[in-house]
Amino acid sequence: MGRLFGTDGVRGVANADLTAELALGLSVAAAHVLAEAGTFEGHRPVAVVGRDPRASGEFLEAAVVAGLASAGVDVLRVGVLPTPAVAHLTGALGADLGVMLSASHNAMPDNGIKFFARGGHKLADELEDRIESVYEEHRTGAPWQRPTGSGVGRVKSYDQGLDQYVAHLIGVLPNRLDGLKIVLDEAHGAAARVSPEAFARAGAEVITIGAQPDGLNINDGCGSTHLELLKAAVVEHKADFGVAHDGDADRCLAVDHTGAEVDGDQILAVLALAMREHGTLRHDTVVATVMSNLGFKLAMEGQGLALVQTAVGDRYVLESMKEHGFALGGEQSGHVIILDHATTGDGTLTGLLLAARVAETGRSLADLAGVMERLPQVLINVPDVDRTRVKTSAELTAAVSDAERELGSTGRVLLRPSGTEPLVRVMVEAADIEQARSVAGRLADVVKSALG
Repeated sequence: MGRLFGTDGVRGVANADLTAELALGLSVAAAHVLAEAGTFEGHRPVAVVGRDPRASGEFLEAAVVAGLASAGVDVLRVGVLPTPAVAHLTGALGADLGVMLSASHNAMPDNGIKFFARGGHKLADELEDRIESVYEEHRTGAPWQRPTGSGVGRVKSYDQGLDQYVAHLIGVLPNRLDGLKIVLDEAHGAAARVSPEAFARAGAEVITIGAQPDGLNINDGCGSTHLELLKAAVVEHKADFGVAHDGDADRCLAVDHTGAEVDGDQILAVLALAMREHGTLRHDTVVATVMSNLGFKLAMEGQGLALVQTAVGDRYVLESMKEHGFALGGEQSGHVIILDHATTGDGTLTGLLLAARVAETGRSLADLAGVMERLPQVLINVPDVDRTRVKTSAELTAAVSDAERELGSTGRVLLRPSGTEPLVRVMVEAADIEQARSVAGRLADVVKSALG
């Protein structure tokens, strides 16, 4: 069996890869592993369980709740809430475990299970590995030891979660949003109620699209992966700007008043300068991945800020932030982590802080985002090659060196083998789009000949 846990929990097609039996079994295994680790010692264990609005989340939630309760864990069902809300409530309610059912920005047929440790933090890799191995042991052999009588877990609905989370978000804001007109695209997802409520309570005039989840329409032509509707709505309503979330609202992308996209790099740049001004950008450092636009790096250097770059994936950004005590990090895709106020990427929080900066400065989002110039970026996927030889091919190494010499300090080359497919990603940035296309095309040809 391949590893169940990926970089963001267990994910797959609901009722095909991710079945009710798997959800139940993993939940029981998680309860046993955390009990072994001493997490439940001296008290009756409690778990917070939430989900996004996907239809499959209904039966998967039932399976997770059944698994946890059968293992003696009391369950608080918080219903449809964003991933960062479930993480926050896990910490705020002093729960031993949090479980979120969501496949984030994936299409509706997919779903996923993400576990949070006490405090709302991502479960350590070694605990995920242990859960997987314990699940597999019991799936193929020994029966579980199960409590009986009063030892079984009790299940309650916890209906205060939305208000509690929104109050937390409002409490973080440095200033109100009065006078701003903002369009929110909720991707028919988990933030359909939370985000409009938070922005309105903070004083903004709110126009919502993509906020009628029916279990089947999540991420369907809307949200952070499809900005066309938001761009049109911002221009039509003459709004100050727009904010788009994904299905579980751990991401935020924006659109300025002209309808132009403001990506995660630009959002990070705006927030970094705001946080430095307020004295909350620890070590004057921002954490981002190697996929961040070179324009972001140049902008941060120009502003006297340090940039730490990690491997691709918000988990690596978070690891670096925790290890070194940094306050702000994120990805071009809109995962932004503000560690003083959240344990994971929080799209609603990010959008609110972006709006607060616009309100505080009186400047447009387009003006604020202009602190960085996005350099043209060309990405070519080269399929059917031996991705394991990217670092050992002399021919490819020489071609990359030639390309880097040609681009100089205003360009960049990044070759990344895919972690899951037999392909290599060739990414080239340059001040000129034609040069970027030319260099990327040549490198893709060398990848084919050297690794094919």
